[in-house]
Amino acid sequence: MNNKFGLYLVMTDPVVGYEKCAQAAVDCKLQFVQLRMKNTPREIILSIARNVRQITVGTSTKFIINDDVTLAKEVDADGVHLGQDDMSLEEARSVWDSPNKIFGLSTHNEQQLLAAVRQKPDYIGIGPVFPTPTKAIPDPALGVEYAGHLAKLAPIPHVVLGGIDRHNLKEILIAGAVNYSAVRAIMKSHDPKDEIITLQTIWENHSAEADLIASRPSIRE
Repeated sequence: MNNKFGLYLVMTDPVVGYEKCAQAAVDCKLQFVQLRMKNTPREIILSIARNVRQITVGTSTKFIINDDVTLAKEVDADGVHLGQDDMSLEEARSVWDSPNKIFGLSTHNEQQLLAAVRQKPDYIGIGPVFPTPTKAIPDPALGVEYAGHLAKLAPIPHVVLGGIDRHNLKEILIAGAVNYSAVRAIMKSHDPKDEIITLQTIWENHSAEADLIASRPSIRE
């Protein structure tokens, strides 16, 4: 997987529906789209997961299931994302022992990040940056500076998330984030494709600026 991909789309109750949102991710050639449906009967999640799998299969967009390794295996998703309270990565890999599957792990502080890296996931989530209502029992907000510190500390691909939108994205990128997720900003949009394009344009412009600065020769006095 690429280390630098920008938006990692997490789908939670999109106003336009999961299928249309997933199609927007594919149309925009996002590297990842994750299905996160908390407190929902498994059969409903399974039905939607199968629909999303049909949309993403054969495309450049990888389909990730949140929390449920067995469901991810059942629909032949591209990977699974685990939280701190889910089964360990070692157990998840034993349950789903298939080649080229992607395993992500959430982290909420430096101690968890360092412990996660030792487990060798394919990527880690870092957050929440800002207070967010997407969890029934939210984790403490990290703030921009600390989230940026964790992003720069991570030796593997990362996704910074939690309350990020078009108004504060550049701030967290400047602080050190490379990849990000903007959940509510896209989930509440009646035109998710337009919102994705807006966010990715901000990300691409920042990346271009950062690359230009990095390419300039240093001036020594």
